[in-house]
Amino acid sequence: MTLEVWTLYVVAVLALMSTPGPSQLLMLANSGAHGLRRALSTAAGDLSANALQMLAAGLGLAAVLSVTGAALNVIKWAGVAYLIWLGIRMIRRAKPDDPKLKQSQPAVSLQNLWMQGFFTSAANPKAVVFFAALFPQFISPESAFWPQFLILSATYVVLDGLFLSAYGFSASWIAKRFKGAAKVWIERIGGTFMIVAAILLGLKSIAQR
Repeated sequence: MTLEVWTLYVVAVLALMSTPGPSQLLMLANSGAHGLRRALSTAAGDLSANALQMLAAGLGLAAVLSVTGAALNVIKWAGVAYLIWLGIRMIRRAKPDDPKLKQSQPAVSLQNLWMQGFFTSAANPKAVVFFAALFPQFISPESAFWPQFLILSATYVVLDGLFLSAYGFSASWIAKRFKGAAKVWIERIGGTFMIVAAILLGLKSIAQR
């Protein structure tokens, strides 16, 4: 793979990532509510799902999607329902800090945050088709497939990780500077972001039919 082809790929990926999607909105919500460090587990979950989706595309499993659309729709709508439930719960729990209650309430586990990121990304199984359609545009048939595939996959994961971290840092920075009633509204907005993310996933599912 030449530097020119790789640079063109980076530009294409950056253009695709320029509009916030469900994963970015979830990262905003969790960073605002739990801080950037803990929310990085959400980013790790999202990237883990992306890695599996890219591997599926690389192994030629994209064709399976046209055969098992019904099962994949179940996964997608389960993810939509999960995000809506998380968003509603966050909005309902948005209250001013109470030191006594804060000490007694356990923090959301890193595993839970990871699962949120993983299932938000995995709820879009059509991503396998996306990667299967994107990668061939930059892979030369004259060269070995897997080295090129790994370069494209690793590049995507790094760029996506940087985007998610940037969203998370912004939300965490804002949340740290607001207390009391302002903090409550930030958490409510975070819950709203989750619900919007679910709506986006649902609309994508409808549009792809």
